[in-house]
Amino acid sequence: MYNKMLFPLFVSFFLVAFVIKVRIPAPPSYLPLPYYPLPESPETNDTVALGRLLFYDNILSANNQVSCASCHNSYNAFAHTDHALSHGIFDAVGTRNAPGLFNLAWQKEFMWDGATHHIEAQTLAPLHDPKEMGSSMGELLEKLRASSFYQQEFFNTYKDTLINSSRTLKALAAFELSLLSFESKYDAVKQGAASFTKQEKVGYILFDQHCSRCHAEPLFTNGKYMDNNLPIDSSLDDKGRFLVSNQKEDRYKFKVPSLRNLNYTFPYMHDGRFSKLNDVLTHYASEEKNHGSERKTDLKKALTLSFNERADLISFLLTLNDQNFVFNPSYSFPEKLKNELLKK
Repeated sequence: MYNKMLFPLFVSFFLVAFVIKVRIPAPPSYLPLPYYPLPESPETNDTVALGRLLFYDNILSANNQVSCASCHNSYNAFAHTDHALSHGIFDAVGTRNAPGLFNLAWQKEFMWDGATHHIEAQTLAPLHDPKEMGSSMGELLEKLRASSFYQQEFFNTYKDTLINSSRTLKALAAFELSLLSFESKYDAVKQGAASFTKQEKVGYILFDQHCSRCHAEPLFTNGKYMDNNLPIDSSLDDKGRFLVSNQKEDRYKFKVPSLRNLNYTFPYMHDGRFSKLNDVLTHYASEEKNHGSERKTDLKKALTLSFNERADLISFLLTLNDQNFVFNPSYSFPEKLKNELLKK
């Protein structure tokens, strides 16, 4: 199913109308140094290739029906657009929206509240969560060790038959670290290979004036935890960063997400309450701040824009979309896993 939507990798002798780049882009020079070393493509790195198999395999969940890709779809920049809140095993509904996964090597902490401090440990949270995969590392290892397919894949990667938690987590992290998105129009402009339209240029100026304090270039996030004045959803009452730090000042603060690939990662906010960018701008235009004395919003003032200015700003934000990333076959459902599943 997945590969029918993409051209074959070897198109040397064929003329095609639409070519998708089959490679992992090199990070541009204007980026800060990453916190993690960057792996190579799944086509050239055995550890990344193993992680890609695990990422797409339902074997990670207790009922063998949910994979990492169930909530992090490659065609949505590894986010999920069908639900505001993530759905797990037995269609259990979680408490947060699945964020996009890309440029993770530049993150110090993971998840909306920063509960995980290392990318290899991040996988453990959804694996154990009863509303996500509802499994355990012990249960997963038992299934991997019983699989002749994974016995061979671990041997191909590590050159022996040992299957343990360290190797499993390392492989998943390697694939996630390979998810690089730096081929948007914005990046082309930064590198002198393209130019903004007049509207995009005006939108860029508006972005710099009103949005860049939190969504700083070139990653379009400052990596901090902030309260953006969202009305509290009483059914969730998610206190965000406070659940990790236990500091009053962190109540209702969530990690500032990157604005890259916005066209693919809706719905927006930690609880997926907004489905359109215009709804997000309407929220930021509101001056309502009566959320109780325990709230201390990080918003300085309402975002007052005319109809045309909103259109200009959105026009610029759309230059942050990276089609090559979203449709890169190196990141999609692996052919090897599809063939293995067809045998069952």
